Amino acid sequence: MAVRRSARIMMAVIAALGLTAGAGGCGAGSGTKDAKTTTLTVVATNYGDSVHKNSQGYWDRVGLAFQAAHPGVRVVTTVYPADTVDAKVAALVKRGKAPDVVQTGSFAEYAAAGQLYSAEELLSIPVQAGFVRSLAQAGEVAGTQYGLPFTASTRLLYYNKKLFRQAGLEPPTTWQELLVDARVLKAQGVKYPIALPLGPEEAEAETLGWLLAGEGGYTNSSGSYDLASEANVSTLTWLRSNLVEPGLTGPVAPGRLNRAAALTAFIDGEAAMVNAPLSLMRQIEDSSTHVSYGTVALPSRTGKTVPTMGTADWITAFKQGGHRELTGAFLDFLYGDKYVGEQAAEYQLLPVTESVSSRMRAEGRHRKLWNGLDALGNMSLYPLSETSWSRVSAAIRSKIGAAVAPGGDPRAVLTSIAKTAR
Repeated sequence: MAVRRSARIMMAVIAALGLTAGAGGCGAGSGTKDAKTTTLTVVATNYGDSVHKNSQGYWDRVGLAFQAAHPGVRVVTTVYPADTVDAKVAALVKRGKAPDVVQTGSFAEYAAAGQLYSAEELLSIPVQAGFVRSLAQAGEVAGTQYGLPFTASTRLLYYNKKLFRQAGLEPPTTWQELLVDARVLKAQGVKYPIALPLGPEEAEAETLGWLLAGEGGYTNSSGSYDLASEANVSTLTWLRSNLVEPGLTGPVAPGRLNRAAALTAFIDGEAAMVNAPLSLMRQIEDSSTHVSYGTVALPSRTGKTVPTMGTADWITAFKQGGHRELTGAFLDFLYGDKYVGEQAAEYQLLPVTESVSSRMRAEGRHRKLWNGLDALGNMSLYPLSETSWSRVSAAIRSKIGAAVAPGGDPRAVLTSIAKTAR
């Protein structure tokens, strides 16, 4: 099988050099360098910030190394901020200039429209089989994998060790313990005993974490939407009545508190607890305040082990350019241990392959990621295979804050959001 695949790749490259010279490449940065060069276009998401170099450097390293191993191929990558990349890709697709490879957060609508190659059409068997299983399954639409996991992360409850020590507290394992801790911290004058960012930046992530902790979620056991379930109503009612109305979530209403502001409050020592991604570790290390922190899983209602909220970004490959073999070779190269490990370590993300996950879990230098690595096999992700997810997530971002506001009606809000899934 490997020999046949290598032969197919070689034939594709030979064809690119000869018969199809000048025809390759479309999308951002398209065009040929000379008559013997085929261009593979990539559009990716930037994970950088003001301290760390943006993702362009990572993609350039991959592209240059692939080019060195494949003479006659040029890889052109354009990196966009997370809040604009989807619109950029949509515009290219609409103009008939879809990139060969896209790395972003969604894929179901393009897959449903028949515009994407499947994993089976692209990848060698070892690469396709090497993904963390929960992530590979989340990339499926109607039983076929179109989304290739590129990055993964989970949310952990960060707590300020200094504030907890001063108050004589231990990190909570149940909602009742969390409530007691928050009351004590408020009495100690802490501004945000627990920050609850349900603002429009990324409310769908914070919401899913709490719903799972309350033994609910966005979908039921069969994978169908179940947004207004009794478990979900109960969870949001508990948050409203026990945390928000008594003022334990701080001076900013959860519906107006964005994730970035909540993380800043934690870094500045104003928030004692916040549910946050693994990347907060890097932000704390880069800050001048150096807050002392610990992490635990977000407590469940009773302390029972429940699925952990997870997020992932995805690689998809568009059919439009007709570069299936070459794209497959590039993706096989990208998913080698070297580049999967580099991406995870540089940006405090979880690796998407079993081999790199096992290696990082065994290495002490990645100790801070161990809690996240342990959660990889028990993560629940967004229902990305639903073509309505983009509409549902937008409704969550705009409406969910009202559900937990003082006097809010969780059932009515969830029912309203559920209508967008129809």
